[in-house]
Amino acid sequence: MSVQDSLPGAKFSADHFALLDLPRQQGLDSDELDQRFRSLQALVHPDRYLQAGDAQQRLAMQWATRVNEAYQILKSPGQRALYLLTLLGFDPQVESNTAMPTAFLMQQMELREEVMAARAASDEDSLEVAHATLLRDIAEAHQQLITLIDHQHDYKAAADLVRKLMFQEKLLYEINDALEAVTS
Repeated sequence: MSVQDSLPGAKFSADHFALLDLPRQQGLDSDELDQRFRSLQALVHPDRYLQAGDAQQRLAMQWATRVNEAYQILKSPGQRALYLLTLLGFDPQVESNTAMPTAFLMQQMELREEVMAARAASDEDSLEVAHATLLRDIAEAHQQLITLIDHQHDYKAAADLVRKLMFQEKLLYEINDALEAVTS
């Protein structure tokens, strides 16, 4: 059996949504996404083609990599929004548009300073509060992206929110790093 025989009708160049046979939208059922990923990975896993020869094993590896890439992007709501906006023909300009509302930037700077101070003081409680607050803010942003992209088709506002989300996710990483340093 070849890899292509296992994937009738599948196109290597298909977009991530088509590859995983999911609707092209921001709001996705994460359980369905996980199930589609596991099913597809089971079909293309290189171990399945050990007896099929080197060419089929390489092809299986390429498919497995492709499926994994699609899954990783669709699993992250922020990355999914960025990818979806691009598919919809809207350039989110994440590299060139650094304009942010002043209030948002001030809030981010204050949070960063609080995290740095809490880390320096080994204040685990303050870091936990900042972590929970930021997780809540990020979850709200994810819900707003569904509304903006899927229902309102306001791609400019969605792009602005994606850029804010990137700031928040970076800060969340810093908080996680600080928590790890304080608790180890």
